[in-house]
Amino acid sequence: MNDRIEWAKHSPQAYKAMVGLEQALAQSGLENSLLELVRLRASQINGCAYCVNVHANDARKAGETEARLQTLCVWQETPYFSARERAALAWLECLTRLPERGAPQAEYQALHAHFEPTEVVNLTFAIATINAWNRFGVGFAMAPA
Repeated sequence: MNDRIEWAKHSPQAYKAMVGLEQALAQSGLENSLLELVRLRASQINGCAYCVNVHANDARKAGETEARLQTLCVWQETPYFSARERAALAWLECLTRLPERGAPQAEYQALHAHFEPTEVVNLTFAIATINAWNRFGVGFAMAPA
């Protein structure tokens, strides 16, 4: 039984602002498939069961393959991800594990081989946003339905 508060009900304006970030990201020009990979991988790292479930299902609905979903947690070891996706996933892992890894110049520079400056900023917003959602999911013990 989860006895934690239903956080979105207690701060509807802040919740609405978070949803607004998601809407802006949907209009950012970044591929939906890339956004879902970012959301899913961050959620795996952060241990957010609710978000892992949501984003794995959303990725499947968007046409993501089972091979890629099943190996996302070991993306460096598989041939399933493009150079663009690899650069994004490396940046995601740095920013999600910020205290451990920081944001090394090498990963930042690697982004620029595959992303325009606006895309780098929007990707970073996507990473920051899913990390925020994960804090709510884990902090308020949200579970998949």
